Amino acid sequence: MAGAGKERARHWQFAELPGVDLLRARYVQKTFVRHTHENFVIAAIADGVEVFHHGGADQYAGAGCLALVNPDTPHTGRAGVPEGWRYGAVYPSPELVAEIAAETTALRGTPGFVSPVIDDPYAVMLVHQVLRAAEEGNALAADTLLRVAVTRLLRVNGGPLPERVPRTAGAGVAARARAVLEEQIVEPPTLERLAGDLGTSPFALLRAFRDAYGMPPHAWLTDVRVRRARRLLDSGVAPAEAAVTVGFTDQPHLNRHFTRIVGVPPGAYQRERKNVQESRREILVPSGAWQNMQLSQTYAVKTAENPTPPSYGTPSESGWPSDCPVSPSG
Repeated sequence: MAGAGKERARHWQFAELPGVDLLRARYVQKTFVRHTHENFVIAAIADGVEVFHHGGADQYAGAGCLALVNPDTPHTGRAGVPEGWRYGAVYPSPELVAEIAAETTALRGTPGFVSPVIDDPYAVMLVHQVLRAAEEGNALAADTLLRVAVTRLLRVNGGPLPERVPRTAGAGVAARARAVLEEQIVEPPTLERLAGDLGTSPFALLRAFRDAYGMPPHAWLTDVRVRRARRLLDSGVAPAEAAVTVGFTDQPHLNRHFTRIVGVPPGAYQRERKNVQESRREILVPSGAWQNMQLSQTYAVKTAENPTPPSYGTPSESGWPSDCPVSPSG
């Protein structure tokens, strides 16, 4: 495998797993810039190696490992070997993870993941089974397996997220700068003007902002613009209109940053959302009623004790659906 021509990705939702994003991808030359997610990231590496900067250091996740990122945690992503990496990922909301933690674990406080990388081939299998079940329209299996996977990961690698550090003078300035940028997202001030308005120097503001939010103001603003663009695309707004609304110059400007953060271009992203909205208007009949019954009986109770996996095996390269290519066009 050489070059980006073999890069493929599908970023979608399943109507019966509301609020949970799903991803299948193979990346070779892809580089994710520093960004954050509102949801948890549970990425199961099928082959190759992903490297992502997280917590001040590069983290390496190879085949059989999971890359785990808590909400609002800055991180990057790139290939760790020439052949890139192939993975499947689920992005459950903080509310869903908290619900699962309260029901199946003894964790207190706001639940999250302790280590950004763990070696757990069985959990990797579970994540790919969730994706396969969603692709097959098997709602009961997808929901059951997702909850089993999250429970397992919380039990082996879960803990309370740290409390926010008490507000310092620098953190206070950073928070005020963030509020200004959120309000002026389309036409933000320069760093010098923003610092002057807040009574500090540009470099002092830059240091304070990076300490508080893990990235400089301009990178943080791009991240927020992409988040808002996603919400607009989810609601049916055309990519060109979404681009201007959130402060990008035009659609190609949005395409470039959207693809570098989300992993697929905005046009492909929106087409998948449209498919979900249309499917919600239909009656979804899960495939394999007998199998669903067996899954519900087997997996509602067993979690981390290595139960016999269901029939949704980790898909091979040839067994993947026809995903949308990763390209800069929307």
